[in-house]
Amino acid sequence: MTSGGSGGEKPIFLTVGTNPARAFGMDAEARANALAVKAGLEPAAERLEGRSTVYADLNWAWDPEWLRTLAGSPGSVLTKDGKAVIAHLPAGADGAPIHAAMQSGAAYQGALARIDADSADISYQKLRKRDRPFVMRLDPADLAPVERASYDASYKGVTDALTLYLWRRPAFYLTRWAAQAGMTPNQVTLIGAILCVAAFFLFYHGWYWTGIIAGFGFMVLDTVDGKLARCTGQSSKWGNIFDHGTDLVHPPFWWWAWAEGLEAYGRPLERVYELLIVGTIVFGYVAQRLIEGIFMRRFGMHIHVWRRIDSRFRLITARRNPNMVILVASLLIMRPDLGIELVAAWTILSLIFHWVRLAQANACRDRGRPVTSWLA
Repeated sequence: MTSGGSGGEKPIFLTVGTNPARAFGMDAEARANALAVKAGLEPAAERLEGRSTVYADLNWAWDPEWLRTLAGSPGSVLTKDGKAVIAHLPAGADGAPIHAAMQSGAAYQGALARIDADSADISYQKLRKRDRPFVMRLDPADLAPVERASYDASYKGVTDALTLYLWRRPAFYLTRWAAQAGMTPNQVTLIGAILCVAAFFLFYHGWYWTGIIAGFGFMVLDTVDGKLARCTGQSSKWGNIFDHGTDLVHPPFWWWAWAEGLEAYGRPLERVYELLIVGTIVFGYVAQRLIEGIFMRRFGMHIHVWRRIDSRFRLITARRNPNMVILVASLLIMRPDLGIELVAAWTILSLIFHWVRLAQANACRDRGRPVTSWLA
C-alpha cells in the first residue's frame, strides 16, 4: 500500500453525504468506517495536512476490495455510470472538486485517473478468486441486493462443494440475522465451537445421527462467522486465530471419535485395525497440510489455485466437509465402519494427488517456467 504522507502514515478515510440505510443492521457511515479500517485506512472527520485522503460517497455500496485497490492508488477515482464513488487524493491535492461531485451526484469531470467499476477485474488472493467487485446504489428501501452482493463478495472462489453450493443460501440468511441481532463473529465462532465439541462426544458414544446434526451446525456456522466478519468489518486477530485454530485441530479428533463409537453402534473394528485406520487418516491429514504450507512458502499461493484442476479437486479433496459426505452416506446404509475406512482411503488418494502436484510445481520451476495461479 502506498503511504499517505511523508512519514508513511495511513491514508485518511472520509465519507461524503449521509444515508439512513442500515445494511447488515449497521449505520451506513459506521459500516463504511469499519470496512475502511480493515482495508488499512484511518477514518477521520476531516482532512489532515500532509496525509492523502480516500473519499467515499455513502450513496453507494461497494466491495471492500475497492478500498484496498484505491488505497494503493493515489490520484485515482473509482467511477460507476460516470459518477465518482471512491477517490484517493494525494497529500496537498484540492479535495473540494471531488467532494462537490459526490455531493451533487453529477458525472465526474476531474483529472484523476479513472477506474471503471464496470470493466475492471481484481484478483482476490485471500479469497482465491478473480472477479469484478461490485458497486451499486445503497437504497435504504431495498437493502437485499447490497447485502446479497456483499455476502457473495466475501465468499471464497475455491473451497469445498458443500460450502460453495449446499449451504451458501442458508448461511446468507443466518449471516444477515446475526448481524441484525448485533452478534459478533466471535460469538458465532463460540457457538460453533460448542457444537464442534458436542459432535465429538456424540460420535464417541455412537450417536452418529445426532452428532451429524451438531457437526453440520458447526460447519454452517464456520461459514457464517467469516462472512459476518467480512460483511461488517468486525474481524479481529484473536477471532481469526480462534476460528482457524478450531478448523485446523478438530477434524482428526472427529474421525477418532467416530472409530471409537463403532463399538457402541454395534460394528466395532478390531483394535489394531482401528488404530491403523485412524493413524492413516491423521497422517494423511497432517501431510496434506504440510504440503499446502510448503507450496505456499515456495510459490506464494495456495496449492488449490495453481491450475484449474487443483481448484476443481478442492471441491472434493479429503477435508472435513467432503469426508462428512462419505460418513453420512455410510450411515444411510447402516455401515459407519465402512464410512471411516473410505475416509482413510480417500485421505491417502488426496495426499497422493497433492504430493504429485507439489512435485510437478517444483519440476516446473526447475525448468525455469513460472509457477503462477490460473486466477492471476
